[in-house]
Amino acid sequence: MINLKLIETNFDEFNKKLIAKKVPPQTLQTLLDAYNELKSKKTELENLQAVQNAKSKELGLAAREGKDVGALKSQLEENKQKIQSLSELVNEREQSLEAIAACVPNIIDDDVPIGANENENVCIKKVLDPRTFDFAPKQHFDLGEALGWLDFERGVKLSGSRFTAIRGLGAKLNMALINYMIEFNNSRGFELVNMPFLVRDQILYGTGQLPKFKDDLYHVDDEEQNLYLIPTSEVTATNLFSDEILRSEELPIKLTSYSHCFRKEAGSAGRDTRGMIRQHQFEKVELVAITRPEDSAKMLEEMISCASDLLASLGLPHRHMLLCSGDLGFSAAKTVDLEVWLPGQNQYREISSISNCRDFQARRAKIRFKDGKKNSLVHTLNGSSLAVGRTLIAVMENYQRKDGSIEIPHVLEKYM
Repeated sequence: MINLKLIETNFDEFNKKLIAKKVPPQTLQTLLDAYNELKSKKTELENLQAVQNAKSKELGLAAREGKDVGALKSQLEENKQKIQSLSELVNEREQSLEAIAACVPNIIDDDVPIGANENENVCIKKVLDPRTFDFAPKQHFDLGEALGWLDFERGVKLSGSRFTAIRGLGAKLNMALINYMIEFNNSRGFELVNMPFLVRDQILYGTGQLPKFKDDLYHVDDEEQNLYLIPTSEVTATNLFSDEILRSEELPIKLTSYSHCFRKEAGSAGRDTRGMIRQHQFEKVELVAITRPEDSAKMLEEMISCASDLLASLGLPHRHMLLCSGDLGFSAAKTVDLEVWLPGQNQYREISSISNCRDFQARRAKIRFKDGKKNSLVHTLNGSSLAVGRTLIAVMENYQRKDGSIEIPHVLEKYM
């Protein structure tokens, strides 16, 4: 959530940055109006409470002096009723402000390029040159079906479209990738955490998936608990410290987590319908960091390097893309995507997205640290390291042989 106290003093700057993120121009004004109205009502309430305190003291003094207190009692009762009514109104205004603010995305960093969509993202680095084939490289679904690794038909039979069964050596390679990613991230100082795949709605609110992206989440129909399947372990790893005040010396906290991820892909009808590029259930190894505000920019670079070096160690050509304002996620202030080269498609495709959310998620999840004598909000960062299914695809396509077999990257051999 953006800092509401800064809206008044930074209104034009905030509005410009939100408009660059494709937010309607009137959104921030609506938020500011709601904020000012709440402040006004709170001032009225404080004034009434001050009157109540003063009249109560006056009543006590008059009673001790034996004076007639009937009129004072009537005034106190009338004022009490006003306080009660206004308290209810303030509570309603607070909930209304919260509902509006919860749907306003994070503002962008100053160095984020202004652009409308992914076509205006900026390539800032390329790592490794794509391999030159002496045959026409195939796409992963053709390779996987021929080898018996990817069983799309039976995946659909089990669960419907955008589900895949991975079998045999394909399943072993998939597990090898997961274990290698975890070990690689451990070597970079990221602690492994295993957490639930089901979370309460408050947890999804903390990282920004709720309320705005409710339609893309899988909700569990349970009378006793209001639970959702996680869309990414960013949700659990970040919220591990929700409603906590951390010690300054604990920071930074660096975590890596493996999970299944569940997304309805509500806005992707007709896109990547064949193969494993876009699934309702997929696996991911995630990086999450919780830092002091002054350290988050450096941590973003560290996380980008970790994911990029991981790809390079697998021999997978990729590029770093600085996302423009119109392609940034809801909670992100700045994002760098890593796009891996897929020779079967003859194009780069996203395989990792590393974001600095500044204090946006920390404000929603109430994650603070003891900063001297005061409590301050931390900064949170997250990034894929990597999307496992897409890494499997990239290995298959980049390491395919002319006869349709797949060479196993050297670093994965011991995990097979």
